[in-house]
Amino acid sequence: MGENLLKKLKNILSGFKKIDYDEAKKLANHEDASVRLNLARRSDTVPEILYFLAEDPSPEVRLAIAKNLNSPYQADLLLSRDGNTDVRTGLAEKISKLVPGLSGNQLDKVHKAATEVLKQLARDEAIKVRQVLSETLKDVANAPAEIINRLARDVDWVVCAPVLEHSPVLNEDDLLEIINSKPVEGALSAISARKGVSESITDAIYDSDDVGAIGVMLANKSAQIREDTLDKIITRSVTVEQWHAPLVERPKLSQAAALRLADYVSDNLLEQLEGRGDLSPEMIGAVRKEFSRRMGKAEGEVKAKLSPEERAGKLFADGKLTDSEISDACHSGDVEFVKKSLVLKSKLGFAVVEQILEMASPKSVLALCWKARLDIKTAVLVQKRIARIPPSEVQGGSGGKYPYTDDEMEWQLDFIKNPK
Repeated sequence: MGENLLKKLKNILSGFKKIDYDEAKKLANHEDASVRLNLARRSDTVPEILYFLAEDPSPEVRLAIAKNLNSPYQADLLLSRDGNTDVRTGLAEKISKLVPGLSGNQLDKVHKAATEVLKQLARDEAIKVRQVLSETLKDVANAPAEIINRLARDVDWVVCAPVLEHSPVLNEDDLLEIINSKPVEGALSAISARKGVSESITDAIYDSDDVGAIGVMLANKSAQIREDTLDKIITRSVTVEQWHAPLVERPKLSQAAALRLADYVSDNLLEQLEGRGDLSPEMIGAVRKEFSRRMGKAEGEVKAKLSPEERAGKLFADGKLTDSEISDACHSGDVEFVKKSLVLKSKLGFAVVEQILEMASPKSVLALCWKARLDIKTAVLVQKRIARIPPSEVQGGSGGKYPYTDDEMEWQLDFIKNPK
């Protein structure tokens, strides 16, 4: 090819000169695929040539035609059945650029001319192609209902989810039919997330028994949920912890619902429940009362199941083995609990603690209680109730202090641990 022809060809393909039909026809049959590719990318190539190139042997050329905004409907329809996935994906991506920018009238024209193209893409074997189409059409109010319904019933979640959650084309009957058809996992969660989802839909979601979808529905503050449906969910949620937080955060809760939640939600969620701005002071008080009752009941159940030694060990591990707990045990005569408590708090061996209590020496018992960092009032109770020291021999202190120095206490304990 001569120098002038090469220069002319370069200018044509670079867009410096408008290409005429005869020149484009020659270039469309050029043996060099890169020449045909540049022609396929041009915005001024006539539709007839673009359609011709839609059957080009080079996938790159066909992809360029699929992406060319000026390609005719016939070329798009041909490429929607192309054997190359990248070509079909490129076509779907082009539509994703075209549709959002079209006016109502323009979109109507696209619908009439490209319905077959959209149908073909909606049933494409490649997930990526269908996914691109679904993401493109999910917010389009006048997208073809037939296409949207097909995408909504797709067997792959990434395809059906965008339209199920967002498409205004899907009506209540469509959604109920999809719910009742037992769709792919995750589809009901997408429906549950729809803005302003109706009571009929939320009832159907509850009846589906899909735990994840029900959780999404509860978290969707715009979802309309009947009070009796909410009551059923609250009843079931005792054993479904993932529903607790969205239930506590629902926009509207009756007093009865709030009280029932207080019976089993965690402490941090109870705080959220108390902090709701829509609860009356009376309701907040009732919630707190119910929580206190629940805590008391739980502690009673724990005490009933644990031995005295186990209960002391649990309290110690939780940092709750206080003078109050030991004093109560002294009053109730729970000797084993007090013994274990003194062992844990003093870090002396069980044999040493038991020996001191059996000796019933006021000074030795005081030293033991001092080592366990009990206050003097508790030490007096240990002497009376656990060591059984006669009242006349019980030793106390003044001003809340022990009657002996720290050195004297340590000497007393060392003497017992290491008798000479």
